[in-house]
Amino acid sequence: MADITSDGKTRVYWVPTVANINAPTTTELNAGMDLTSTMTADGRSGFNPDTADVDTSSLASTFTTNVNGRTSFSNTQLTLKRQSGTDTIFTTLTRDTAGYVVIRRSMTQSTAWASSQAIEVYPALCEEVSRMDPAPNTVERYTIGIKITSSPALRAAVA
Repeated sequence: MADITSDGKTRVYWVPTVANINAPTTTELNAGMDLTSTMTADGRSGFNPDTADVDTSSLASTFTTNVNGRTSFSNTQLTLKRQSGTDTIFTTLTRDTAGYVVIRRSMTQSTAWASSQAIEVYPALCEEVSRMDPAPNTVERYTIGIKITSSPALRAAVA
């Protein structure tokens, strides 16, 4: 088996509506906005689950035991590059905009959505846009915090 490189093999979309987060249709996905080419290389953060511990030890225990508790996502955000002229992403993803962040990994970014592709679907609510301070030798950037509003489908597939 060969290793999969990640360069150019991630696709990130903002999708306004999804009927079944475990199996979005190509029509639903194609109705979304492709964020990939306007995201910075490190433009996706916090989309990793954190599972809390539930202590199952008793007063008689001499060893602390745990089982899985709640799963959460924290500091989830998208970092994007400002665009000249009409910046549709900047004007669309405003505070309280609800939708879905859909991420596909391990496949060339330009490959069209197709049935059975593995994806992750995150029910999302946009926070206020935060403009990043200017810095030398970089493009103008901004971040949008993302609230995950219900359990995501981390092992979904395109219908």
